[in-house]
Amino acid sequence: MVAAWRGQEGSMFARCVMALALALAVPATAALAQSQAAYNAAACAALKKADAELNAVYTAVLKKNADDKNFIDKLKVAQRAWVAFRDAEMAARYPARDKGEYGSAFDLCWCNGLAALTQQRTEQLKPWRDGIPEGDVCTGSYPVR
Repeated sequence: MVAAWRGQEGSMFARCVMALALALAVPATAALAQSQAAYNAAACAALKKADAELNAVYTAVLKKNADDKNFIDKLKVAQRAWVAFRDAEMAARYPARDKGEYGSAFDLCWCNGLAALTQQRTEQLKPWRDGIPEGDVCTGSYPVR
């Protein structure tokens, strides 16, 4: 009789543990979903900020060099080529037609990838806005500080 009772006790204990685990998992899943949405939104907000900085630097370079039509024409060609590269790079990173294949973090990953490429391009444009140190023999079209 005692052994049978212990078996039921163990079974009851296991059921309680399982019920508790399930009860705790449901709110955690909901919290995770809210957190993922927040992560996605934050990443895409960071992309908007990076894009705004790129546009500001690009506009400043155009304004600073407004009297150099040859440079402006070449820079515009380079910028269009960079946009094509950026788009092709992201398409290669995430080639599936159904972006749902990448899960709920896709927006986070997409926005982070675009933001990184955008920040790199911004850094490439800054020497035309800010100049480079005197003494660099490869100044090209960069102004010297």
